[in-house]
Amino acid sequence: MFIHLNDLVTALGDDFYATCLYAVYDPTSSGCTILTAGHPPLAVVHPDGAVRFPDLPLNPPLGAASPPFESGSLELPPDSLLVLYTDGLIEPPELGLDLGMALMARQLGSAQVLAAQAEPTAARLNAVCDSVIATVLPAPQQANDDAALLLAGVHPLPSDDIATWTLPADPQAASQARCHVRHQLARWGLHDLEMTTALLVSELVGNVVRPVGGPSTLRLLRSNSLICEVTDNGPAMPHIRRAADTDEGGRGLQLVAALAERWGARYTSSGKCIWTEQALPEAA
Repeated sequence: MFIHLNDLVTALGDDFYATCLYAVYDPTSSGCTILTAGHPPLAVVHPDGAVRFPDLPLNPPLGAASPPFESGSLELPPDSLLVLYTDGLIEPPELGLDLGMALMARQLGSAQVLAAQAEPTAARLNAVCDSVIATVLPAPQQANDDAALLLAGVHPLPSDDIATWTLPADPQAASQARCHVRHQLARWGLHDLEMTTALLVSELVGNVVRPVGGPSTLRLLRSNSLICEVTDNGPAMPHIRRAADTDEGGRGLQLVAALAERWGARYTSSGKCIWTEQALPEAA
């Protein structure tokens, strides 16, 4: 993604550049992967109120960078707060960068923030944002640059909401996956999703077993929605194609797109992961 964004900004001309920070939190491992391009570092507010600005690999701004981009990783304690902001917030007129970051860190360590971490409602987090902005940037209209602040609370997924299986590299993999899905959804009381999820997992596993021919991993995640993941060691990303009327296959991902609320694929350290997301029944 950063390579593509860098190409877009570079194409605008030599006088154009942009900073960017991108973070991905994994609630199954409490790990957070962060990549920054010329952007101020994010802040992490720990549950005990400690505020830290983690050291991350430095990359030039988009438009001035030469790939590859280097990312960093953190393990976040439960109920931590991620704080993302623009440099316009911490570099107001007559204040240097260091003083702006110190003022923000002091406000982020206040009792108000600890209360928001204990019960992170939207109203409480919005109030924290207002208080931080009022402390660091008392006169927003005098800012030299855009000022933005984003807070995100992180919470690991309970182990009871995660189910993982290793699937063999043979034609029985799809059948075994359907069986695992039905039993697990029955345990979770998600009977209404059993048929749809079984169809989805059949297509995902079939998409993996045929071209890759190696073992794969099936994982179900229950949170605000139901996520189904199939991971393998193959590098080729799936894509929807138009199947001719006489083709015997080629419609699997069309079915996935029709049945799932969302679907996609991402690279992993050893291959790729294909995933689908479905809304939970209201009573779940």
